[in-house]
Formats: sequence, structure tokens, C-alpha cells
Amino acid sequence: MKQLTIVVKPFRAEAVLRAITELGVTACSVREAKGYGRQKGYLDRYRGSEYSTAYLPKVEITVWVTDEQAAALREVVPKVARTGRIGDGKVFVVPVAWNEPLEF
Repeated sequence: MKQLTIVVKPFRAEAVLRAITELGVTACSVREAKGYGRQKGYLDRYRGSEYSTAYLPKVEITVWVTDEQAAALREVVPKVARTGRIGDGKVFVVPVAWNEPLEF
């Protein structure tokens, strides 16, 4: 069993979630996130004054899947999320040590 953490641009999140669903994943966790990488922050203007936007908006999707589903997702997600520009996102794959869900 694996945990995949997928970080993408907000406008690509729906397409990624559709692709995940088509591969048979029935549950996931979705969070709003902020961050920066090679694109760094940038200066923006609002009502005549400049301000720094140090962090860019992202969406973080976390799923827990079998090893076979993880291999398929590692292939599909980058193709769906890619826009060809810096900051498209990342896919992190981590093995899960405990794979029996606790019911409470």
C-alpha cells in the first residue's frame, strides 16, 4: 500500500481528481496549500501599490492506494496535470507502514 501526495495548480485539480476516480480510487483528501519552487514569488500591484506574493496557491490531494494503483497513478497524474510551465506540481509516493484503517 502507498500514500500519494499530489500537489498541483488549482485549475488542474478537477482534471486530476477525475483521472484518479477513473483509475478506481474511491476516497481522497483535498487541501488548499501555498508554496513556491523555482518560480519564486513575484511582485503584484493592487490599487496603485506593489506588494510581494511570496507563496503561490496550490491544491494538495492525498490518496492511499494499492501498489498497482500507485504505479498507474504515477503515470497518469503528471500527464493530466502538466501545463508545460514552471510550477506544475509534484507527486510524492510513500510506502504505508500500517494499512489497516482504524474505525472510530
